Amino acid sequence: MPSKTEVKKVNNPAELEKVFAIRREVFVDEQNCPPELEWEFEDESTHFLATVDGEPAGAARWRKTEKGYKLERFAVLSKYRGYGVGGALVKAVIADLPADADYVYLHGQVQACGLYEKYGFQKTGPEFEEAGIKHYKMVLA
Repeated sequence: MPSKTEVKKVNNPAELEKVFAIRREVFVDEQNCPPELEWEFEDESTHFLATVDGEPAGAARWRKTEKGYKLERFAVLSKYRGYGVGGALVKAVIADLPADADYVYLHGQVQACGLYEKYGFQKTGPEFEEAGIKHYKMVLA
């Protein structure tokens, strides 16, 4: 059982490589997302790395879009799922948003919507497919 989970904002190449490795394992390898869809908007995003007992465990990011602030690429390595890493990432990313972030949204995979709902997100609109995976658009209430 993990004892210490930490989430921090990262921007140096070594830490970003850990973020990208987590996303590669979860999205490209595990969920079969096309790599060209996975690696976009990196330079304009603010990235986060979650560690459990010092080991890389999860990743996420946010970026400003035309609509508002979009939370994206929440990924937790399979061996760390069920230990609160996803929730720690959601809390850290929300806490890092600018004070004027009045419209915050994400595209939540169907199986993760319950997690986002715990932190105030609500489904809006119909289910849709993105990168071959079912999602809902969710907005922070």
